[in-house]
This record gives sequence, structure tokens and C-alpha cells, in this order.
Amino acid sequence: MINALNCPCGSQKKYQKCCQIVHKDISIVETAEQLMRSRYTAFTKAMGNYLMTSHHSTTRPLAEKKAIVTWAKSLKWDRLEILNTTKGLEGDTKGTVEFNAYYFQNTIEECIHENSQFVKENGIWMYLGFAE
Repeated sequence: MINALNCPCGSQKKYQKCCQIVHKDISIVETAEQLMRSRYTAFTKAMGNYLMTSHHSTTRPLAEKKAIVTWAKSLKWDRLEILNTTKGLEGDTKGTVEFNAYYFQNTIEECIHENSQFVKENGIWMYLGFAE
């Protein structure tokens, strides 16, 4: 379960010293994994504005923002597990992050498994969508 003292992203840091900083200024994100972790945390906190801001302009689901927030609030988020990263470092312009995001829905544990694609847009890491 998510430890209330630590950031939901699994970094073992306090939220205020981890994803909250990124949620206030996305331009400081250095890696695709860091953006992935901040997006997971945003889901746990149902932060629709950040989820839209961190989504690449060409694939941003603005019309679905309300539904995404409602869905995120309906779950009890458990943990994020990063499985693999490809590129996505500070000097790269694209990368992928494979992860499992665990949550409970109606007391049943579920898992989202995704290999996400990230690209830099105007020098800032953005979530593009599923990697092929």
C-alpha cells in the first residue's frame, strides 16, 4: 500500500521533495521515468490538469479529462513498479518506460501494464502514448 509519508511514485522520498516539485514545474523533469513517476502520482491524487499538461499536445485527451479524474478517484492506488526503461535520459529526445500500476477497485486488486512512449516537446518530457 502507498505509505502516506512517502511519495506514491515509490521513490522513498516525501511527496513534497519528489513529485510535488514536478507537479508545480514540469520543466524540471530530467528523464522519461521521472515523468512517468510524476504521472502515476498525479493519478493517485486525481490531478487532471497535470495529467493533461504532461500529455503530448498531439495525443492529449482534453475531452476525456473529467472521465479520467472520475476514474482515478474511484480507485485505491497501491503501488508503481518500473519494469524497464529504454533511452529517456536527460540527453535523449525519446524513450520508453514499461511499468505496472497496481490499484484496488471494489476490493479486487488490478494491474495496468503498459510500455509508455515519451518524447520531448519544446525540450520538456511528455507522455505520448503506448509504445509499439
